[in-house]
Amino acid sequence: MSHTVRAAAGEFLGSAGLAAAVVGSGIAAQRLSPTDVGLQLFENAFATALGLAVLIVVFATVSGAHFNPVVTVVDIVLHRRAWSTAAVYLPVQILGCIVGAILANVMFAAPAVAWGTTDRSGWPLLLSEVVATAGLILVIFALVRTGRSHLAAPAVGAYIGAAYFFTSSTSFANPAITVGRMFTDSFAGISPATAWPFIVAQFIGAALGFAAVRFLFPVAASEPVVARG
Repeated sequence: MSHTVRAAAGEFLGSAGLAAAVVGSGIAAQRLSPTDVGLQLFENAFATALGLAVLIVVFATVSGAHFNPVVTVVDIVLHRRAWSTAAVYLPVQILGCIVGAILANVMFAAPAVAWGTTDRSGWPLLLSEVVATAGLILVIFALVRTGRSHLAAPAVGAYIGAAYFFTSSTSFANPAITVGRMFTDSFAGISPATAWPFIVAQFIGAALGFAAVRFLFPVAASEPVVARG
């Protein structure tokens, strides 16, 4: 099996696992704590942070554990990698997140596909996605460019867990997971109409994160890129 096929499989499985963790823990939180939204968010954030850290550890040596289109794009631009990587990674990341969301729905005896009805609109939420995504890019590539990629799993997991609470959008920070969350009408869901502005905000945040990384860490350590949120 070629490296490209293994890498694509790693991105698909990791993205599916991430979506299953986000959506599944959201459904579980909604059912376990039906009257306490704050506790629901904590349960969702805690499970997602732990699951993401584990997925990065598992798939970092297979695909780099991107699981996120903006991370893949920034990695390509920042380190002058071939754009063919995006052609392979982005479709499987999106498909993986869709499959993971559907799997989570089925595991909790919900309809396999139920379009999200949660309206996540408004400038504060879009600003939050810009901030959350810029921060994620900065965390990842600050570690990569200073030779500390081995810390990415706990750092990214901790950052996303914290960003659930310090952003009003609960930090999607990932276009693929945003698409996946359109397929569930649950605590973690998002309506298709409000998903696309989120994705635009995420790419704006990625561009700002890229600029910050280039300014703060102009010289990269000589090590391969690993670990993505």
